[in-house]
Amino acid sequence: MTAPVQARPCELLGVRVHTTTIPELNGAIAGAIASKKRCIIGCHNLHSIYMFHRDRRMDAFYELVDYIHIDGMALVGVARLLGYPTTRDHRVTWMDWLPPLMERAAKERWRVYYLGSAPGVAEKAAGILAERFPGLRMKTRHGYFDVRSDSVENMDVRKDINDYGPDLLMVGMGQPRQEIWVANNADFIHAHAIVTPGACMDYVAGLVRVPWRFMGRLGLEWVFRLVSEPRRLGRRYLIEPWSLAPLLISDVWGHWRGGRKRD
Repeated sequence: MTAPVQARPCELLGVRVHTTTIPELNGAIAGAIASKKRCIIGCHNLHSIYMFHRDRRMDAFYELVDYIHIDGMALVGVARLLGYPTTRDHRVTWMDWLPPLMERAAKERWRVYYLGSAPGVAEKAAGILAERFPGLRMKTRHGYFDVRSDSVENMDVRKDINDYGPDLLMVGMGQPRQEIWVANNADFIHAHAIVTPGACMDYVAGLVRVPWRFMGRLGLEWVFRLVSEPRRLGRRYLIEPWSLAPLLISDVWGHWRGGRKRD
């Protein structure tokens, strides 16, 4: 494992996350590539926690990961409420992380493989990123294939990845599909670092509007996304969080009953 020393685990809402920043995560990836050891990085937000408690197939993924970064100000707020020393910098979303990660990949000449998005989308996004970060080496493949482990298409995807020999593998097929795929295929993939960036390339390619970045730091990015895609995201933002209320109440009660400040 190649974990940054500063990463602290937080137990909240029935899951574990780590208080990591973008530079620390980039450092963990660089360390894995340099040492040729595998590092898997996942994330949690309210939506993924909701699914985690309802789809036990996600267990296998979160048991594999070295780091689980916080993707959402709501979880930063919960962590603070429970006494963990978290700041806005511990909120790492892919639209904030992708540029510095690709900048470092270009500078260090990492080989990057992106698996996900609809046909043609990742290729367009990769072209945009290559113009912005000269020297970036990225190969892409769409995520519309039979993901069953023993399917011909899936084995072909694994072969394509291994033939390319990526330093960094990005699996962006949406939650929980991307997590389940990584869990089922990680042992067959030769990549030093694996991350799950969701639909980040859809944003880069212009298929989805990018929320104003200041809204994310204020914890209001979900409002922008809800207004932009109310039918698709209405349940995620207006209904799912309420199901986590009992877990929050239990966490708060346990923390205040213990009366201890987190280090």
